[in-house]
Amino acid sequence: MAFFVLSLLIAFGLWLISNLSLYYTRTVRIPVIAQCAIEGHAPQSSNTAFLEARCRVTGFSILRMNAYGGHPVVVGFSPSDMHPSTGDNFYVTNTELNAYVQQLAGSDSHLEAFISDTLVFRFPSENHKKVPVQPVYSLSFEPQYTAAGPLKLVPDSVVVYGEQYHLDKIDRVYTESFSLSDLHDGGASGSVGLQKIKGVRLSDENVSYSMEAARFVEIRLQMPVTGRNVPTDRQLIIHPSTATVSFRCAFPVKVDPEQDVRFYIEYNDFTSSLGGKCIPRNSALPDGILSFTIEPEVFECVESVR
Repeated sequence: MAFFVLSLLIAFGLWLISNLSLYYTRTVRIPVIAQCAIEGHAPQSSNTAFLEARCRVTGFSILRMNAYGGHPVVVGFSPSDMHPSTGDNFYVTNTELNAYVQQLAGSDSHLEAFISDTLVFRFPSENHKKVPVQPVYSLSFEPQYTAAGPLKLVPDSVVVYGEQYHLDKIDRVYTESFSLSDLHDGGASGSVGLQKIKGVRLSDENVSYSMEAARFVEIRLQMPVTGRNVPTDRQLIIHPSTATVSFRCAFPVKVDPEQDVRFYIEYNDFTSSLGGKCIPRNSALPDGILSFTIEPEVFECVESVR
């Protein structure tokens, strides 16, 4: 008798599994809460929208949906799929919803048709401001290599959300500390987290960085420093009249710094200076000059009448 009952249970279990594995066409009504990074708004909708669709789903999916009942499904939407409506309302159409079917109804579901045309979500506005990202890092290069440009961050600014008195104290966001060592051809790239700030939320938790490195040749030159935009009835005497400039040029060298770069004292800089001490400006550096240093850094200037 016990063997007969056990056989019946096994047979029933196999029948149940077989039937639950089959696909059935069913109209489903799924409660949905949206998550979306919309600038100036809360990250999650304050309302629940209901999606109605006809799907081919397995018996297992039907059991799962019945078990969860009215529990909403939280779906992360791309900001490009959320269209602004009135006030804090945004909507997503069934055209965009096609990309989220598996999140909405499960990986073993096959959409036959949407009954709902659009889903409307409300994302409440929040106090926010955009601030730059300040990298915290150290750099070192292999011999005869240097930076081919500044460190690049993507994104280079983030949106900070929170109460206004918190926002008033924040003018930038810092990355976690990171190190780039022994850079050479190709440079380095990666991702780094942002330092958390108590009481606020950031639009991004990480940023990507990249630093290009290039082999260089150093060219050391004595170059004149002249006055620029000096009135015709005035003369600007600059001491010293020449500077020692060390150029770091990308290898192989394809530029001539002596011909392509000029150093000068802007007359307006002189008139607004303290005691005639001025820092020279330079013309735009041509491609191929990575950086330079100049000695001295400050020049003494005296004005005379012609």
